Amino acid sequence: MSETASSNEEKKLPLNGRRAIPPNYSNDEENEVPEMEAFGLIPRGFNPRDYLRVEDIYMFKDPHEINKQEHHTDKYYNPKLIVRRGQAFQIQIYFNRPYKPETDQFWLEFLMGRYPQQNKGTYIPIVVGNVLKPGQWGAKIIHRENNSIRLSIMSSATCIIGKFRLYVAVLTPFGILRTRRNSATDTYILFNPWCQLDAVYLDDEKEREEYVLNDVGIVFHGNVEDVKSRSWSYGQFEENVLDACLFLMDKAELELSGRGNPIKICRVASAVINSRDENGVIAGSWNNSYDYGVAPSAWTGSVDILLEYYSSKQPVRYGQCWVFAGVFNTFLRCLGIPARLITNYSSAHDNNANLRLDFFLDDEGKVDTRLTKDSVWNYHCWNEAWMTRPDLPVGFGGWQVVDGTPQETSDGMYRCGPCSVQAIKHGHVCFQFDAPFVYAEVNSDIFYTKMEKNGTQVVESIDTTHIGQLIVTKEVGGDGMMDITEDYKFREGSDEERLALETAVMYGVKKQSVQDTTYQPQTDVEMDFQAQKAVLGNDFKVTITFRNKSRNSYTATTYLSGNIVFYTGVAKREFKKHSFSAKLEPSSSSSFDIVIKSSEYMSDLLEQASFHFFVTARINETGKILAVQKATVLEIPTLRIKTKGELVAGKEMSVIVEFTNPLRQTLENVTLRLEGPGVLRTIKKQFGRIPMNSTLTWEVKCIPMRPGLRKLIASLSSDALRHVYGELNVQIQKP
Repeated sequence: MSETASSNEEKKLPLNGRRAIPPNYSNDEENEVPEMEAFGLIPRGFNPRDYLRVEDIYMFKDPHEINKQEHHTDKYYNPKLIVRRGQAFQIQIYFNRPYKPETDQFWLEFLMGRYPQQNKGTYIPIVVGNVLKPGQWGAKIIHRENNSIRLSIMSSATCIIGKFRLYVAVLTPFGILRTRRNSATDTYILFNPWCQLDAVYLDDEKEREEYVLNDVGIVFHGNVEDVKSRSWSYGQFEENVLDACLFLMDKAELELSGRGNPIKICRVASAVINSRDENGVIAGSWNNSYDYGVAPSAWTGSVDILLEYYSSKQPVRYGQCWVFAGVFNTFLRCLGIPARLITNYSSAHDNNANLRLDFFLDDEGKVDTRLTKDSVWNYHCWNEAWMTRPDLPVGFGGWQVVDGTPQETSDGMYRCGPCSVQAIKHGHVCFQFDAPFVYAEVNSDIFYTKMEKNGTQVVESIDTTHIGQLIVTKEVGGDGMMDITEDYKFREGSDEERLALETAVMYGVKKQSVQDTTYQPQTDVEMDFQAQKAVLGNDFKVTITFRNKSRNSYTATTYLSGNIVFYTGVAKREFKKHSFSAKLEPSSSSSFDIVIKSSEYMSDLLEQASFHFFVTARINETGKILAVQKATVLEIPTLRIKTKGELVAGKEMSVIVEFTNPLRQTLENVTLRLEGPGVLRTIKKQFGRIPMNSTLTWEVKCIPMRPGLRKLIASLSSDALRHVYGELNVQIQKP
């Protein structure tokens, strides 16, 4: 007796004075559902076999069958049924005898999680009726034959997304008979950009194919003068990726009942993509040492990262902004939210969100790295997700900025967004979430300020056009670049731009006006700076040009400071100092060349081969200072990829990757990675070393699974050289 009593005690839920049932945020956990639910005492002669009984349920869940075809889910490498919400799908039920509508009564039940409840959308009973209403749960019989019936089932256009368990219940006079738990009938329900009633509805078919169904993309990097691109494999349809994405929501402890809302999903996902809170997916590292992990530049796609996290439950090392954005994009597209990866060139990381980045100069006019806390990232990647914003006034739906890179906290956690792009453009930064921070990333001004001995600050120069010069994403249906700067801001200097700025200031963005500081710039001399395009390991030259528009002769004491920087604009070390006096004749231009030798920069080069030049010139006659800064990126050699053999689905082929070491040194600890969604899973290979000028060749055999145009992506990582990529488009034929 005591044993059974104690085991009953254990089964009871822990008491909690505040809520009747515990929080329900695991899609994986289940409750036990009774096969016979009696209404009272069962008479002795009752035999469940005398009643209608379900023998089998057929789900039409193969990729070539009607459900996955009509719901655009045929690419998911997953044996279970996957459908999109707000759209009908079909199942067939086989009974032990023909179904008699006059006397037989049955219904379907979809359940999710450990504590299914009808008012939370985690227990959904569906009675068979005569008509299906669009966007509401319902079922109707569309075909009857012998002992079977075929049902068309409509799901709600607002239902929660995730994995549901399916039961069929039959009513008898003495109780309810249910089918057994059968995981083969589990049904995944996803967002539906094809359904007008869904919050993520997107009306252009080409855009849906790009932003939901394309499993490879392009990351734009480099800098504004020298845009570089590389491919990234999103792999949202690969095996186990869907389950890994659902696990992220469990990890973020998002209540199951909130999982129909794309705003909530984006908000919690932007926090769980990084490991700064609650041990999220990727650990960021920006310090060029990546012990016990993978260098951010070596990843070729999201699948390895998500699957490693799903199995280990520990943050994967390491990522930088494009890695966070690439994985976030996979998560969004996998769940059916249209998404794209964005690059903002010259992105402001403004530590106090006052719309100004302060670069402090010392007495000589050189930048004081001790005092300067703000930084300009050569580029920064984030994502945009497409959805309606019923929580904001009309007109702010559409693309929303979401950012998984941990930069600043928002409501106590490292996350950012969703934030309406339209609100950023018009300066309506009062609308949630994190609009002031995103507005500053694309709109800040750079102030060059001199600290006088007595502590006063003198503004020497203001650059209003450097930040957010170019904002881009991959074009729809191609690998080219689409300029979307105008989505975020009006043309520099236009009336609308000033108005948007005034609106942002009115809504509480802090902006110090120039009137607050003493500022009289030198207007009759202009200074410009250009760097020659150069290949890694070679010398190159930079040119400083002055235009003296006045009738006076001037002399300018000029400082050039060359720094090796992380792409975040943070300096590792100054490798070049050069100062000279320039004579500026009236009404004329004069140029000065400075040579940068490879021996000056090679020893300390960081992985993206980024330099940052500050040039400051003091006009001796007036004491005024001119300042300009510019990032420049070296050309890094690429990997060559080719194929051998027939390119046919199901047949063996070879992929050959080649690389020639261009440096005047041996490359140590070389790792190659190769992947291609639908062609091969990621393969890694370690090579000890590549001597200078020698060529490495690596051949991989694989059997492509999916026909169509696919992409192969490779990366090389070593101690001295990273960010080396190659790619190849291959057309895989049908067998």
